[in-house]
Amino acid sequence: MTISIANTAGVKLTRLVVLLFALTAGSSAGCLYYLQPLLHQVAGELDVSTATAALLVSAAQVGYLSGIALLVPLGDFLDRRRMVPALLVASFVALAVSAAAPNFAVLLTAVFVTGVTASAAQIVVPWASALADPDRRGEIVGTVMSGLLLGILLSRVLSGVIAELGGWRTVLLAAAALQLAMSVSVFVVVRDTGRAAAEQRYPEVLASIFALIRIHPVLRQRMVLGFLGMACFSLVWTAIVFLLAGTHSSPYHYSEFTIGLFGLAGVAGALGAPVVGRLADRGYQREVTTAVWVTVLASWALLAWGGHNAAALIAALLVFDLGVQGIQLSNQSTIYALDPAARSRLTTAYMVSFFLGGVAGSVVAGAAYQTGGWSLVCGIGISATVLGLLLWGAFARGNRIGLPS
Repeated sequence: MTISIANTAGVKLTRLVVLLFALTAGSSAGCLYYLQPLLHQVAGELDVSTATAALLVSAAQVGYLSGIALLVPLGDFLDRRRMVPALLVASFVALAVSAAAPNFAVLLTAVFVTGVTASAAQIVVPWASALADPDRRGEIVGTVMSGLLLGILLSRVLSGVIAELGGWRTVLLAAAALQLAMSVSVFVVVRDTGRAAAEQRYPEVLASIFALIRIHPVLRQRMVLGFLGMACFSLVWTAIVFLLAGTHSSPYHYSEFTIGLFGLAGVAGALGAPVVGRLADRGYQREVTTAVWVTVLASWALLAWGGHNAAALIAALLVFDLGVQGIQLSNQSTIYALDPAARSRLTTAYMVSFFLGGVAGSVVAGAAYQTGGWSLVCGIGISATVLGLLLWGAFARGNRIGLPS
């Protein structure tokens, strides 16, 4: 298989296109999490345990990881204007199958495929970076990443609202319709990015990812930090469903609708991403990275208190999501500067590690909550965050992580 390199020169990145990229990233990433606040409802209808139902989150993330590893690198070579809409149509089909699933095995498989197609989110991010002016790249990537995180957070809210009216299957049908609409929008609104300038075979494309990892120590370091950041994020948002549903002696006993509304607490944090991006554009990468890790660490104290206090939990989620989003944006802004011609492959290397952290976090969350409740979840999260801070300090001291003084 021979892959073509697309030429994006001369393509103007308008506000409408940036908005569309943000919406596409959000709708695609949201597909991974629509079922998360409804796990106990799915478990009841399909007659599986809570721990088994939590595997749906892991299956979606493993699928997403597979898509990032095998499909996202092609964004450096294929016409993204055709590739992204095609993935969105495939997402529509997978979500429709999920909605009609007669048993858990079929649902698990369809959710995995949905995760694969959701990798469209990680194609539009480097796409936006490639089209952006260099002095606005951090801000634009931050805007698209805000859309991605808002999609993750609002997917929980929307799923709670829709599930209250029509059940979890209706949620998936609504998500399928949204993906179909986004596919048409991207193809119609975004201009053609051009024809091939060179050729490279698909195995060579995949091999070049390992070469990038070997060549760039900064990439390896940010991969480690991304793993820990996403592990914390997935740990919280998987376990919180069980906390709010009232399991393991939790004081909360909320409905699906109310559980979904807690996703709104993180929206303000997501809206802070463009600010982080502007600071990165001005050369404050090192300071931003330190600040966001400290923010996540501080949020764990509030999260622990939130196990028994709803107001504290809401405040904690706002601070926590701001910190995690800042970690993600700081990492991506740094790696995109390493090799402009390889942004999709750099995204693949980084995001594979990032979502391996997500898979680890979701798996640990179910077991940790069942074993020791919310306090154990918070203890694990604090340990992971402290490790991240220590590693970041070592990286920054050792080689200044490739940033200006």
